[in-house]
Amino acid sequence: MIPRASENNRNSGVVDSLAVHNTCISAFLFLLVALCLGGCRSSLPTSTVTPSLPPLHTPTPLSSPTATVSPTATLTPVPTASFPKIDRSPRAVTIEDWAPWAGQTLTTTLKYNPASPDLWQMDLRTQDLSQLDLGYSLNDLLFASFDDRTLWPAADKMPFSFDPQRIMELGKDPGLGVRSLLARGITGKGIGIAIIDLPLLVDHQEYRGQLRLYEELFFHAEISQQPAGMHGAAAASIAVGQTVGVAPQADLYFIAADLATGQDASGSYQYDFTKAAQAVRRILEINQQLPPERKIRVIAMSFGWASNLAGYEEITAAVAEARAQGVFIICAYPSMEQIYGFKFYGLERSPLSPPDLFVSYSRSHFCDLFGNVSPLCQAGRLLVPMSSRTTASPMGKDEYVFYRMGGESWTIPYLAGMYALAAQVDPSITPERFWELALQTGRSVDITGSSGNYTLEPILDPIALVGVLEK
Repeated sequence: MIPRASENNRNSGVVDSLAVHNTCISAFLFLLVALCLGGCRSSLPTSTVTPSLPPLHTPTPLSSPTATVSPTATLTPVPTASFPKIDRSPRAVTIEDWAPWAGQTLTTTLKYNPASPDLWQMDLRTQDLSQLDLGYSLNDLLFASFDDRTLWPAADKMPFSFDPQRIMELGKDPGLGVRSLLARGITGKGIGIAIIDLPLLVDHQEYRGQLRLYEELFFHAEISQQPAGMHGAAAASIAVGQTVGVAPQADLYFIAADLATGQDASGSYQYDFTKAAQAVRRILEINQQLPPERKIRVIAMSFGWASNLAGYEEITAAVAEARAQGVFIICAYPSMEQIYGFKFYGLERSPLSPPDLFVSYSRSHFCDLFGNVSPLCQAGRLLVPMSSRTTASPMGKDEYVFYRMGGESWTIPYLAGMYALAAQVDPSITPERFWELALQTGRSVDITGSSGNYTLEPILDPIALVGVLEK
């Protein structure tokens, strides 16, 4: 997913997983980084778009157009008894960080355009809607993203069936029966999950108790002064969150790594996967110091890489080392397929539908827009929940945000959490066996809707998968 420039996210210029729905798909043209949700823009009103890639807007330059690359973090040894090891505590995001679009008082009702690929056309995070009459806006609000700071109109000016708090609570549920496994004590306890992402709000209540390590690897010293990003908080909470996560008792090891090295003369960001490779190797180094019963079993990275980009050889070699050591690498298209041949994508869900019911899900909105032109919309992919998720917010340690639309970014930590559950039940599990069982036990659902009739399969069935492992 592509973050807003104003969210202090220099990796935002990289094309994310949703971009592959463009009709001019080329696997090497897209770097499929799912590092946040939606295209950048400086104001909230919906703009006219064509059914192609959302425009990529570059963030405010952090330095000169050609930046000197130098590491700004020294990673220290981790004695076994030294956890948690937190190298920095990025501050929470403020309204000022997200200016000018954040914290507005809206005087015009936003409208949702189903023909648009713009994820943020109904972005109500931090917005004041109290002056609006939304009583007849249910169909638009059903595609809205919002957070704890969104100010809503009085009840008599809201649609009767639209309850933001209820939608928030439904969005916290990982769905597909995961909570029934958690109730049985299958929680990922003792299993290590590593995430390589952007700066994390380390003290959020969703995951602070599970966070065993937070380190940073950046090209630029300025980045170390940035606040937490929305993406890291979401990824961490989807994987191990206390109320949101798939594996709420798994151990979390988090390394914030930079992909952007600077800008060229045109203002386009240049990317280098060297720091990502260093992060993978750092995780392997840490893993060597962990006792057998607390090993890191999976690394989640919401990005992919292509051979024409700097650092390709380094990240490819580092991932090969991790795979040789039995660590499952879960990353974005096309890299996941190149490493293992594993294919997956995400599912849509109406915010009012129960997350546990398989019939609540449908194919991604982008598959409706672009059909099978995108490889992510073609048959044979393992399908997991992606949209209508509530996650930790970067704006406060007890705050939450509901993301109506999602991308590969939200599926990758979900799969990492599921692998942790499987590893708790069967410590001998391998990525290959996990994937084979996920496909074999997956559900099939026939969908009849306005976009036509189709079959969703295989949908991940956590209960059935774990049931096989328990035999």
